[in-house]
Amino acid sequence: MEDIKNIIESLLFVADGPLSVERIKLVLETDTGEIRDALQALSQEYENRSGGFVLRRIADGYQICTRPEYSRWIARLIRPSSFHLSMAALETLVIIAYKQPVMRSDIEHIRGVECGGILRMLLDRKIIRVLGRREIPGRPLIYATTKQFLEIFDLKNLKDLPTPKEIEELKPDPIPDPGPVPTDSSEIKPDMA
Repeated sequence: MEDIKNIIESLLFVADGPLSVERIKLVLETDTGEIRDALQALSQEYENRSGGFVLRRIADGYQICTRPEYSRWIARLIRPSSFHLSMAALETLVIIAYKQPVMRSDIEHIRGVECGGILRMLLDRKIIRVLGRREIPGRPLIYATTKQFLEIFDLKNLKDLPTPKEIEELKPDPIPDPGPVPTDSSEIKPDMA
């Protein structure tokens, strides 16, 4: 196929999310190697040009994205609605991401509180999905993250989630203890400045 790189670029441009090599293969009816070569050439072309776009691998697919250094101007133009999650929603999402597939009762056991409303909100936003039902009495639903979760957090796949050690390293150092605080005003020396 003579224009495979340009065809793939067109497909990536109109797609509403990342396109996998398999999805592109179904559309083009060509071999995987040729698609990967075209994606590599397209990525290299964007890098060499240093224009406004890059080709990124996200959620086991490829997507044309704007360069991060231009986000300030893009935000002025489109004023995207901010994506906020409460601390409770983030805690629930972390449990699902690391423990999936996971039942609601397991999430509630770990968090120590009811989380039905949070699960509904995460489902409505398509950040999590119902994976199925556990084959135990009551057949409870089991939850997992979605491709949108990967896109929101800019992950190629779940293996890119930080490890517990990496998370621990992100914590700020504790504030050092300044020592004993004077209790009696005679111990306080006036500032001679």
